[in-house]
Amino acid sequence: MGNQIYDVIVIGSGPAGLTAAIYAARADLKILVIAGVEAGGQLMLTTEVEDFPGFPNSVQGPKLMGEMRKQAENLGAEIINENVTKVDFKVRPFKLFAGEKVYLGKSVIIATGANAKWLGLESEKRLIGKGVSACAVCDGPFFKGKSVAVVGGGDSALREALFLAKLAKAVSVIHRRDKLRAFPILQQRAFATKNIKFIWNSEVEEVLGKERVEGVLIKDLKTNKTSNLAVDALFIAIGHKPNTEFLKGQLELNERNYIVLKNHSETSVPGVFAAGDAHDWRYQQAVTAAGAGCMAAMDAQDWLEGETAKRAKT
Repeated sequence: MGNQIYDVIVIGSGPAGLTAAIYAARADLKILVIAGVEAGGQLMLTTEVEDFPGFPNSVQGPKLMGEMRKQAENLGAEIINENVTKVDFKVRPFKLFAGEKVYLGKSVIIATGANAKWLGLESEKRLIGKGVSACAVCDGPFFKGKSVAVVGGGDSALREALFLAKLAKAVSVIHRRDKLRAFPILQQRAFATKNIKFIWNSEVEEVLGKERVEGVLIKDLKTNKTSNLAVDALFIAIGHKPNTEFLKGQLELNERNYIVLKNHSETSVPGVFAAGDAHDWRYQQAVTAAGAGCMAAMDAQDWLEGETAKRAKT
């Protein structure tokens, strides 16, 4: 463990983490970003991004994250590609364990994001970004006037289906049970939408297509019979899992393991802040994550100044 103590350590390198790094670096704070071994967040799995401001002709997800990383580095942020495996927020400076080293920070911003839950199919993984998606708001507009499918039966699935129904010719909701788990109002809206149909007691066995999604192979769980459904896109809406496992026992998490916030970006530990999908289960957009990263960095700066003022009085 070295003796260097950073003003701010950011965990994560998606839009939230890198925006936090940019703002903290511009405030002339000594900052370290522990980016993760698979750096860049969910946008690294996205091809065309049309809904991030400033790109009238869209931008590739990996390119956007690369540019954000360069911006943070040019402003003075130090970035390492390691995974944080453990933290100790019960002592100050805070301790973060990554690789073979321990890093010390006066404050911490957690921007580890959340990962979409996938079906676990090889064909699904191969076609992510080529018609397989976990975000209808992000990718739905690419499939205007086409046929799409949604997997799931909860609130997320019906919200995705209702959004897609405004764009697509036909939306098929594939659910492994014979009834939905979603809020009744969402069910009512979905059942009343003419271009949404439901395929009950079924699951996707394979995503069809070589270069792009051309359909799905569906298995009826009651009869074990399989059938092909021709679609141009498959949206997986079976939930997200926040990347917060390493925080258990250190921060307050809710029943779904999302970080609990108060006063904008503050966590249950003074000096530890959070931004992006690690706490935001509702919006989960790059632009909202970036905005949250900005807020967390400004809150961290204010907190650090307050701590300095306290020490000056003693």
